[in-house]
Amino acid sequence: MSSTRLQNALAVVGACAETADAVVVDDGLIVENHTALAGEPEVVDCTDCVVTPGLVNAHHHLLQSAFRTLPGSRFQPMHEWLRIMGAAYRGLRVDPDLAGAAAAVGLAESVLAGVTTIADHHLTWPADIDSVELAGATIAAAHDLGARLVFVRGTARDDPWAAADSVRAIHAAYLGSTSGGISDDGMLQLATGPSGVHADSKETFHELGRAATELGLRRRTQANEQIDVAIACERYGARPLRLLEDWGWLDTDVTVAHLCDVTDDEVLRLAEAGVHATHAPGCDIPMGWGIAPVADLLEAGIVVGLGTSGGGSNDGGHLLADARLAMQASGLTGRPLSARTLVEAATRGSAAGLGRSELGRLEVGAAADLCVWDCGDVSDAGVGDPIDGLLWASPGRKPRDVMIAGRWVVRDYHLVSQDSRAIAWRLRTLVEQRAAASG
Repeated sequence: MSSTRLQNALAVVGACAETADAVVVDDGLIVENHTALAGEPEVVDCTDCVVTPGLVNAHHHLLQSAFRTLPGSRFQPMHEWLRIMGAAYRGLRVDPDLAGAAAAVGLAESVLAGVTTIADHHLTWPADIDSVELAGATIAAAHDLGARLVFVRGTARDDPWAAADSVRAIHAAYLGSTSGGISDDGMLQLATGPSGVHADSKETFHELGRAATELGLRRRTQANEQIDVAIACERYGARPLRLLEDWGWLDTDVTVAHLCDVTDDEVLRLAEAGVHATHAPGCDIPMGWGIAPVADLLEAGIVVGLGTSGGGSNDGGHLLADARLAMQASGLTGRPLSARTLVEAATRGSAAGLGRSELGRLEVGAAADLCVWDCGDVSDAGVGDPIDGLLWASPGRKPRDVMIAGRWVVRDYHLVSQDSRAIAWRLRTLVEQRAAASG
């Protein structure tokens, strides 16, 4: 692994005093500028560029990359959307081949958009498919691409005890005796994650929580979406966060996604419990769930990360675009969010929710995950602040170069190790063949 020096940037986001003028990478880590390197570093000229930490997508559903823009699925009530998605899963037959092809697409799309760590909340587990093989398809796709993966063994009405045993089996297969649920190289992490109280029982939360405690895993779930509140109140006579609290799922190792409909008291309860939050505006807004009160969450001391959710509700995996959407939509809340706040959420905030303090920053000792964003063309001309301009200017912006763990995975807007069009062709062909066979 060679060393690299990135210099002449317009700005370096997430830097410390030792990295503000130039970012030096050695052996997969950010090091001090005056560190004695074994050989001559590769020098990368970042003139007219902004360098940021690699973005961290705290909430994705990679399988849904195979199910984008399903006919009739847009602007539907959530119960109808869930029905349409379920029928589509059954129609194409979810197995390791489909999961792997969909994950490869979602991961490649993410990396090309500057995302270096992806938390994949996988919720679909057909009873006749070995769960280790199904998880392994996504894990292999991330390994082949060189992306960091947080695989969240989720559930959606699965048998609680079988789901918990599946967590243990996946851990044994891919992490062995490693403690804390993170591989030695930091490229794979395992977490547990019920879909939410609308789909999963108290027993599911208990059993997945127990497996997480045994293995030292983080816990993740979804709460206070449109259907979540309605079903919780009807079924249990209580709002989702009250149930999560009663079931032991409001704690410092828990991250909750969405949180569109929360009261002031609930915000305080989340803050007191030390829960992390994930904002997913690219899903919540088109689904009609509303806009999470991010400013209120931050003001209460809650660490907020950013996620895209999956292709079934947000047809892109472009986290920076969703940060831009979050910034713009916050103007409707009366409590606007700055570009810097949203970039912070998409880096440090998301990383904190994963328990990964080495990610989301460009300080000495951090993992060398970074993006180089070219801001020298017409779409950035006239921008007064290059960091603000990352979000306000150039919608759909993509990074010129992306590094993960000290290795380049994107150079000059193209994947280094794979052909993105071949990845797309594989999924497209598989979906077309299965759709023809089932139709």
